[in-house]
Amino acid sequence: MGGDQAPAAVVAGALQAARRRDVAVVLVGPAQLIREQIDALGGAGDMPVSIVDAPQAVGMEESALTAHRRKPGSSVRVAVGLVARGGADAIFSAGHTGATFLAARAAFGLLPGVLRPALAVTVPTKAGAAILLDAGANMDCEPDHFAQFALMGAAYARVALHVDRPKVGLLSIGEEAGKGNDLIREAHARLQALPIDFIGNLEAREFFSGRADVIVCDGFTGNIALKVGEGLVEAGEDMLREELGAELVSQIGGLLTRRAFARFKQRVDYAATGGAPLLGLDHLVLVGHGRSSPQAIESGIATAARLVDERMMHGLTEALAGRAS
Repeated sequence: MGGDQAPAAVVAGALQAARRRDVAVVLVGPAQLIREQIDALGGAGDMPVSIVDAPQAVGMEESALTAHRRKPGSSVRVAVGLVARGGADAIFSAGHTGATFLAARAAFGLLPGVLRPALAVTVPTKAGAAILLDAGANMDCEPDHFAQFALMGAAYARVALHVDRPKVGLLSIGEEAGKGNDLIREAHARLQALPIDFIGNLEAREFFSGRADVIVCDGFTGNIALKVGEGLVEAGEDMLREELGAELVSQIGGLLTRRAFARFKQRVDYAATGGAPLLGLDHLVLVGHGRSSPQAIESGIATAARLVDERMMHGLTEALAGRAS
């Protein structure tokens, strides 16, 4: 029931995942409404799609804490309960991130030794992609939190990016170790002592350079960086269209560059990955963009299934226990 286009986009994306990705999907929400959405799309046929009734939903404008207390029958709480009981392997939600976080933490708890979970978003770079964390789960952090983000990010990058030894950078205002505020300088010292390939500070201008496979920061900074990047891509697309349509020569050039422009859009489209995991929880939780389309929902579900198949949670547990580098 979460997302700007829910439930239609969520149901459509789930059916696509079941049909094209061979993923068994459980849709959680008002059962009658979900059935109507499925029927409107031509039915589920023999696809592995089932429904679990949840009479309530959390609106994007609601307080996460208030909704968690007052809506025990919300779709997100019912869904995490299903996973906690072993009825599903992972949860994907494009709804209220705070409500998802609270429900999942209450139902699952944290992995041993984890102080705070972190939202790990895949961002495009010139070299392919990088993992940014935290992207919004923790507004205020301490140096030890950065150290755990680095360990979890490196473990996730090995699975998500297929990089054997991910390069980890700390987002700061300068490359020198002494740059940044007291928090960043202390975090730098913590990351240097870890069994990871720490490359030092990473300036914001290098965010999309590909120099780092994992970018570590607090959730406040990470969320702003992510939103600035999204806004820049959208503004850049609009400005490029205006320029290509301005003159006849530009129009001719536009025809020649259309394929390149399409490839560029594919590289920076969040729908390609679909979801970002909340690392540090004792079960797999993926959060999707509030504007998720059916394609993004399908991709998010497929990503969750792949992470389950590749035993990402096992790798994360080992990294936090110091048995992986």
